[in-house]
This record gives sequence, structure tokens and C-alpha cells, in this order.
Amino acid sequence: MKRRHFLGLAGATGAVVLLPGVAFGFPRLRLEAAPGLERLELSGAEWRERLTAEQYWILRDHGTEPPWSSPLDGEWRDGQYRCAGCDLRLFESAMKYDSGTGWPSFFDHLEGRLLSRLDFSLIWPRVEYHCARCGGHQGHVFSDGPEPTGLRWCNNGLALTFVPA
Repeated sequence: MKRRHFLGLAGATGAVVLLPGVAFGFPRLRLEAAPGLERLELSGAEWRERLTAEQYWILRDHGTEPPWSSPLDGEWRDGQYRCAGCDLRLFESAMKYDSGTGWPSFFDHLEGRLLSRLDFSLIWPRVEYHCARCGGHQGHVFSDGPEPTGLRWCNNGLALTFVPA
């Protein structure tokens, strides 16, 4: 291994491990479904009828839309962000901020509405989150967000619908 590759890897690893509030680069999350929240279980065919092909790819197959492709990234009106799969309210507009990443980003979520798991689809693991009702993939959460939480809930715009206040 070339020295610069090793140093780059060591630097990247060190940066991840040293982030505040992170254990081995993962935000410390304990997410549980809200009491009484009834799960929505549909077949693949039923999901395909309900969703566009792009939404199906993101919500059911864990896809990711290109950055800056969602109009919701620039949506700043008061309102609610809901799961595009089942209409469960996940975020309020007051929780949204401009992360500069090209995806709608939130510093907090509505309690009991999201579930998380480790995602090993890339070289390094990430924390992926899903709608607690339908299990639809929403995005990933990172420890580089603003106060008061220090978290960035980075969401696919196609996985959400916006309902103005």
C-alpha cells in the first residue's frame, strides 16, 4: 500500500472516530416505533401500484436519488414532510435546514416515526433510517448536523411528500 493511501485512510478513519457524539462513526440512536403505530404490509405488486418507479426504487430497494434533483431540497414553506409510501408524518418544516448536500435535511424528526439500522452497502457502515409504519427507506443520518441535536437526517426527496400548513 502506498504511503499516501495509508495516510489518507488513517486520516479519514480518525476523523470519523473523533466526531463528537459518535461511537465508531455511528450516531448513537435508539429509535422505536410510536406505541399503537400499526405497520403497513403490502406485497411488491401493491407497492408498485402505489408508487412511481423511482419512488419504489428508493423506498423499497434502498436507492438514492441524485443530489439537487428534488424540489423539496428548496422547499421552505411551513408544513409537514410525510412518507411518500404511507403518508406518515416524519418531519416538521421547523426541523429542516440547508445542509448544502443537495438532499432535504433535518436536524430532528418526530419521535416514534423512524427506525434505524446499519447499512453496509458502501465500504464504511452508515446508519440508515426507515419509516416506522411501512418500512420505506428514507435516507441516512450523520453526526454533522446543527445544534441542538448535532444530527443530519439526510432524506431522499422522492421518499417524502410535502403538505403545506
